[in-house]
Order: sequence, then C-alpha cells, then structure tokens
Amino acid sequence: MLKYWTSILVAAISFLGFSQEVNYKLKMERPQTHYFQVEMTVNDLKKDEVIVKMPVWSPGSYLVREFSKHLDQVKAVDGKGNPLEVKKISKNAWRVKKSKSANFTVKYEVYAFELTVRTSFLDLTHGFVSGPSVFMYVDGLKDKSGNLEVQPYKGFSKVTTALPRAAEGVASDGSRFYTYKDYDQLVDCPIEIGNQIEFDFDAAGVKHHVGIYGAGNFSVADLKKDMARIVEAATEVFRQNPNKDYTFIIHNVTNGQGGLEHVNSTTLSVNRFTFSGSDYKKFLSLVAHEYFHLWNVKRIRPVQLGPFDYDNENYTSLLWVMEGFTSYYDELLLLRAGYYTKEEYLRKLFSSLNYVEGSPGARVQPLAHASFDAWIKAYRPNENSRNTTISYYSKGSVIAAMLDAKIITKYKGKKSLDDFMQHIYSEYFVKKDRGFSEDEFKQELEDFLKEDLDEFYAKYINGTEIPDYKTIFAAVGLTVEYVGKPEPSVGVSLRESGGKVTVSGIRRGSSAEDGGLSVNDEIIGCNGLRADKRSLESLFNSVDVGNELELLIARDQELYSITIGVSTYEKPKFSYELSNDKKTQKLSDFWLRTTSK
Repeated sequence: MLKYWTSILVAAISFLGFSQEVNYKLKMERPQTHYFQVEMTVNDLKKDEVIVKMPVWSPGSYLVREFSKHLDQVKAVDGKGNPLEVKKISKNAWRVKKSKSANFTVKYEVYAFELTVRTSFLDLTHGFVSGPSVFMYVDGLKDKSGNLEVQPYKGFSKVTTALPRAAEGVASDGSRFYTYKDYDQLVDCPIEIGNQIEFDFDAAGVKHHVGIYGAGNFSVADLKKDMARIVEAATEVFRQNPNKDYTFIIHNVTNGQGGLEHVNSTTLSVNRFTFSGSDYKKFLSLVAHEYFHLWNVKRIRPVQLGPFDYDNENYTSLLWVMEGFTSYYDELLLLRAGYYTKEEYLRKLFSSLNYVEGSPGARVQPLAHASFDAWIKAYRPNENSRNTTISYYSKGSVIAAMLDAKIITKYKGKKSLDDFMQHIYSEYFVKKDRGFSEDEFKQELEDFLKEDLDEFYAKYINGTEIPDYKTIFAAVGLTVEYVGKPEPSVGVSLRESGGKVTVSGIRRGSSAEDGGLSVNDEIIGCNGLRADKRSLESLFNSVDVGNELELLIARDQELYSITIGVSTYEKPKFSYELSNDKKTQKLSDFWLRTTSK
C-alpha cells in the first residue's frame, strides 16, 4: 500500500514538474555541518546563458545582509547531467552558460547557523529556512511558478510551512512536496523542519497552524484560546480576513528577537519562559503585531514594498505607517481582547509617548527620514544613534494614536482609525491590487479627515515639533499635562563589565560632552575615590547645578583627568489621567472599548 501511494505521489510531482518552469529540491544530509543542499531546476528555457541570483535582504527586515556570503560550491548541469560553465559576475549573481538542452539544474550549498526570524539555521535538533537566505532565483523568471521538494534529515519527522501542499502524504523517503505561484510566494513562506510540537485552532473563519520549536513554559490549551482572541480582535478592525489558512512558527530560545511578517504566516522568536505573568502579555502583543501585518504591510503597502527588488535596498518614507500603525494596534488589540484594562493600556501608550519625546533624536530626525533611512541607521546603530535618530515604530505608534483621536473627534465616535484602515485596504489592495505612493497615502488621509494635513505633516512627519497632546487627547477624554522641568544632569550612561566601568552613551549637548568625556572611556575614579557603577550613578543623580566632578579616566590605556561641570537639562515628559467630563465620555468609551465576548 505504501509503495502504491509513493508511486502515485511521484507521478503527480513529475507531471507537475513538466508543466512548470522552476523547481527546487531542499536537502539536509548532515545537519551537524549546518549546510543545506539546494537544487534549482529550470525546465524548457531556450537561452544560451542565464543569470541566477541570491537576494541581498529579507523583506520586512530593512538591512542588506548579503546572503550570498553563505553560499558554497555553486555548480550547474544540463538536462543530461553534463557540467555547465558557471561564473560569478557580481556579489550576488552568477552567469550560467547553457548547452543545447532546454533544461538545467543549479546546485549549491548554504551555510545556515544563525537562528533569527530573518536568517536560516540547521543543526541536529531542527532546521529553519528563511526563504531569501536559501533560495536563488533566475533573473527574469521570478514570476514563474514551480514546486519545492523538501527532503528532511532522517531524524526529522515534521515540516511546518504555509506553502501549499502539492499532494497530501509523505513519500517513502520522507520527502514533502509543495507548490508556489511565483518566487515571492516561495520565499515569503518560512519552513520549520524537525520534531516541533504542532497544533491547530480556528479563529475568524480561518484555520491556523502552529509549530513550536524548543522547550518552554507554554500551555497549548492557553495558546489556542489566547491566540484565537487576538486573531478575532485583529480581524474585527478590517471586518474581513483574506486568508483561508495561516501559519505561526514559534522559536523558544534564550534570546528572542521578535517576529517577521509574511502574507499568511509569521515566525516569532521569544524567550522560552515568556508564557506566564506579564511576559505573556508581551508575547500576545507580538502575536498581535505580526498578525496585524498580514493586512498592514503585506497588503496595505507602499509601492516599494512589493513586488520586491531583491538586489537592492527598497526605500520608502512610510515605515512609520507600516510599523508605527501596527505598533499602535498591537497594544490596542490587547485592550479590545480584554487582556488590558484602560489604565494598563494608557500606561503603555504614554510610556511610548514619553520615550519618544524624551529621546534627544526626536528633535533631530523627522519621522519620514527615520523611515527612509532605516537601511543605513535603524539597523546599524552606533553610540551616537540616540542623539540623532528616532524609532519609526514608537513615534509612528504615537502618530497613529493622534490620528485615531482626530478621526474619533471628527466623526463624533462614529468612526475611528479602523475605518480609515478598512478604506485604504479596500481602495488599494482589493480594488487596485497595488501599493500606494507617499503622496497618495497623504491624500487618502486628507480626504478621509476632510482636512488639509500640510501643517500636520510639516510639524510631525517631516518636522520634529512636539505635538499639542493636551488638545489632541482632551476631546477623547484624557487630561494631558506637560510635566518636564529643568533638572541637574551629567548626561552620561554607564556599563560595567569585568570590574571596569565604561561610558556607554553621552547625551548631545550635555555636561559630559562639554567636559570631553567620550564613549568607551573607562572611569577609574571620581572626586578622589575609586569608582564603581553603582556609586557613580548615585553621584550623578544627586549632583546640583554648578557642582564639578573630577574624573580619572583611561582612554586606550592612557590616563587622563577630566573636569565636568553640572548643568541643567529639561527632558520632555507628559502625565495623563482619564477625565471625568461627561461631554467626552462617549468618545472615550468608543476609543478605549473592549470588544471581546
């Protein structure tokens, strides 16, 4: 019976291969070496030579990662198995000279030993494939469909992925077969291969599959219930869910890095003991964030974010919408699903707001610039980044809250930011099936609000002014007050390692900067006493304006004496409380509503 089923499966796949043009085979013969073996077969291509390429980045993570650096032994053969000439012509491209055969296969190995949501990994415990870091493509053929054969290592029994199955069942050698409509879909579906725990749940009319690698303190029963509530709350924002099925891949590790979104799946990397107490709400917030992305960024998107250019950076000034709006909703959805009280939610919101306004970089880098420069700044921070940059996640979430308040006020509690998200989803994804430009997004927002937003953009999107939070949030039942005040400040951050206290950060314009202190300086003593981190921080926090600090430092093994005078610094900060004004109660209740049943 098994032999008969295997024959049927192989026949089906063989037929599929002849009718399509680009097919892949993924093997992992010796996982302990951390190498995947990949074969890419191109059928019926009548060209003398072709260019094959490896992506330089992974969509959703805006940094050129040079995935080709992990490729070894790129070779090619024709349809009869004869070797073909392969020559590397750029950092991520190879030219293959073909024979008369219309079919050829490119073979290569990928070193995979970086377990993140955007890179690939393989060892004797499991394999994880982030598509752009493993699968090459043929230049000019990214729109072609094909199939993928996954041959798991003999000790691996499960494969979790959102790729459609080419046939149900497992071949006699353990292989699984999948289809894809184009290269974008192939690399947009991460693959977990091993012995992971798997389970399903239904929510919002969608079948959800979950694969969990790694030990942890999770409860499958709780995850089914709680993840379903998050899915329902997210779907309610748009009133429709475009997927028939969705896949979560969860990695339980020591140092979690967050998540990465895909059209109908996501990979989440979390600390293995995150599934209890307050940490569990952080996990659910991450679930909400990545799930919300299936609409906002994978379907509602700037024109630059799909179809993708895998060879170069894809610049856009709208990451504050893609990530910032999503960050706003990831906490709001927990309120709506009943995991936060109003007070807990507002505490989260104003923590982000005060972080944004209290960051020196907020007065330097406009939000649109933070989005555009993600490729060169956000993912490449240095010791001066806090002085010159702002997070488009955090500030974008604050802007989203402001716009939500404006819409709720404008429509007297009949509409909210939800309605705008529904509108732009319908106009651009459903009706036009494309992304939008920066100008188109602004115009849609203006039309929805029936308001010119030139000044709003000039101040808060393309400028660095502090918004009038008091007025903006008063209409929706919040009393907001500015509570920042001048205080004595040295302007230095410290770290301690191996018994040494070193400078980790210097605030721009601070007393420490004026006195000549630099990042990486080791502070040996202060005011004639030997220094440790605890005593220094206590001293720095208790000094008065006009005091002087005599520091003995070591810089590149040379000793120096530095005198720092203490000056004042006013860090912007806001307080809030729910108003008792009955005039705003209706709008407040509409904004801070709980929708879970």
